[in-house]
Amino acid sequence: MTKLQIACQTFTWEMLGPRFTGGPDDLIRAIADGGYAGIEITDTMIGHYATDPAAFGRALDAAGLRLVAFAFGSDSGFARPDHIAADLEAAKRWVGYAAHFPGALVSMGSATVVTDGPRDAHFAVAAEVYNRAAEIGQAAGVQVAVHPSSHHNTLLFDRADYDRIFALLDPGVGWVPDTGHILRGGQDMGDTLASHAARIRYVHLKDVDAQGQWAMLGDGVCDTPAVIAAATAAPQFNGWLVLEEESATAAADPAAAVKTNRATLRRLGL
Repeated sequence: MTKLQIACQTFTWEMLGPRFTGGPDDLIRAIADGGYAGIEITDTMIGHYATDPAAFGRALDAAGLRLVAFAFGSDSGFARPDHIAADLEAAKRWVGYAAHFPGALVSMGSATVVTDGPRDAHFAVAAEVYNRAAEIGQAAGVQVAVHPSSHHNTLLFDRADYDRIFALLDPGVGWVPDTGHILRGGQDMGDTLASHAARIRYVHLKDVDAQGQWAMLGDGVCDTPAVIAAATAAPQFNGWLVLEEESATAAADPAAAVKTNRATLRRLGL
């Protein structure tokens, strides 16, 4: 039985945009105070630690946190042929960064439509970028995984999109299923998780209401215990449940919201 560990994603602060005036040390402090064991941080929020993984590691150690994953996206949506080289350079940079942290993964954001053209072409470019990034990761001993989303112009929204991209990806490319995005895409959670279980590396837990609006964990329609059961049955699941919160409650007070979500999981015995 895989030991479950609970981490927090920093997008809860990132979504505030210019309203968030702090830095990565503020995130570390809030996440540690919230009772988490790990952190997933993004290229947008890494701040002054972007060129100093050793210093970031010391800050995490002092707070009692582990780096679960380093997540990054691209203005290209990973779907522009003229940006493939730049996207792979970014992958190489962040894979090298994650390599300083044993067990940490690199999570690549959802392929997104940012230019005109047929969907087939967008899928082909995204698959090439993801596959080649995973090769970079394999050479460095770092797993690379894809994080589909339901945000504006995503290429990876519904079940057909998931099936399509995964059919184009090499077996070594992992997947970070995100419960909120899966639900907003109208998917059957259990069937989607089971069908692509071999790719699951860790899980993003968040909730939505019946209309697909973001909700605090436990206040929406996500069957969290069922998701956890499905994840633990996946052969390459590493045990990390990463809580990510995008609700209006979190927008008003991110630190309080993530602390509340951690308490919600404790009531489930985690």
